[in-house]
Amino acid sequence: MPAPVDHSDQPDLAFAGLNPIPKRRGTLLVVDDESGPRMAMKVIFGDTYDLFLAEDGPTAIDLAQKHPVDVVVLDIRMPGMSGIEVLERLRTVQPELEAVIITAFETTDTMRQALRLRACDYINKPFDLATIRNAVSQAMQRRMLASEVHSSADKVHELLTELHNRSIEEQIAKTHKDIYASILHDINGPLTVISGFNQLLVKKLQDLIKHGHETNQDVKDLEFMLERNLIMGRQVGNCIEIQRRYLGFLRRQSGGEAHTGVNQLLRDLEQLVRVHPSLQENEFSLTPLTGEISIKINGTDLIQILLNLSVNAFQCTPAPHRVEIGGEVVTAPLDLALFKDGPNDRLLNVEGMENKAPLVKLWVRDTGPGIPADVLPKIFQSYFTTKGPSQGTGLGLNIVQRLIKEGKGALHVHTERDVGTTFTIYLPAANLVK
Repeated sequence: MPAPVDHSDQPDLAFAGLNPIPKRRGTLLVVDDESGPRMAMKVIFGDTYDLFLAEDGPTAIDLAQKHPVDVVVLDIRMPGMSGIEVLERLRTVQPELEAVIITAFETTDTMRQALRLRACDYINKPFDLATIRNAVSQAMQRRMLASEVHSSADKVHELLTELHNRSIEEQIAKTHKDIYASILHDINGPLTVISGFNQLLVKKLQDLIKHGHETNQDVKDLEFMLERNLIMGRQVGNCIEIQRRYLGFLRRQSGGEAHTGVNQLLRDLEQLVRVHPSLQENEFSLTPLTGEISIKINGTDLIQILLNLSVNAFQCTPAPHRVEIGGEVVTAPLDLALFKDGPNDRLLNVEGMENKAPLVKLWVRDTGPGIPADVLPKIFQSYFTTKGPSQGTGLGLNIVQRLIKEGKGALHVHTERDVGTTFTIYLPAANLVK
């Protein structure tokens, strides 16, 4: 009984993170119109390879169309289709297979045709066992090596693609502070213009009220507009102050660890939410922490996280509902075993979380319709959205997940149909001020 093909002399392809390619039995197709040679091949190779036997060309082609073939052994002279015709057709089905030609009538023309079709060996009948074994073994080793090289090339390509993508992600992570700084700097211009026009309107309205008007209603209307413009002016001033604070923060923290006071962030967030178009007729409340604490995350990152979650909460339904933001200090590491993913819950970034006390727990809670169980696993995917085209891009929650991961925090989502949804963030604290 022949021994399995020895692959010990083939190159080790387990490099650069590639797993070794598992060895497999080769597949051998024998094509001969005589039953004697076919049965002889079955006895010789039946225990070594996966073996297919064909008595004519059409049968061989049909087998090759249905099964992968590594090596074909075929007779040149067969009724109907010759061995050369069969090999030519097999090449169109499986171009990479190896071929061993067997013939009792060798001619220069058949040899030339066999070489043109890349036959790797040419054996005359009658043949001895050692010759056919050696020919098939060498053909099979060439095919296996070519297959492994091709597979390894694919794996190398996948690895290079992954490394390239990771490099891009790292570059984005390194430059997002510069992007934030640029945005904060650029919005200063429009805010300054708005502030200037607002001041002009306020002065004009004050002059009109001072010099009187035709009716009391006219005066009331002017006073109403004045009051609203004063509110607008205060909000624009708040935005300018927030912009300056975080631009300065980014400059001071460039290259260093970010430490941000939570309550100041929440106060700034409240100012932004109060003037956000998504607020509409919804109720909104924000409760600061009882004590001041700093966290190890870029302040603009946390503002973006909480603002994205707030907008998502406001837009969960067109019906008026309530959105609440609050937080507390957690003085012990989280027991992650208490969090179970299911139809109502998801916990993200468990592996990358810095689970050390103290932690800051912040939540954004809404009284909307809740998230369906089939939608919950998809909400953090890029560009996934259940909102209309004018409301969402499907990037908000994906950005939230990325920023929390960069901040070494965790995010828990709990939702109930017709009750609402709570997004809870856990972030590592820098220090606690009593």
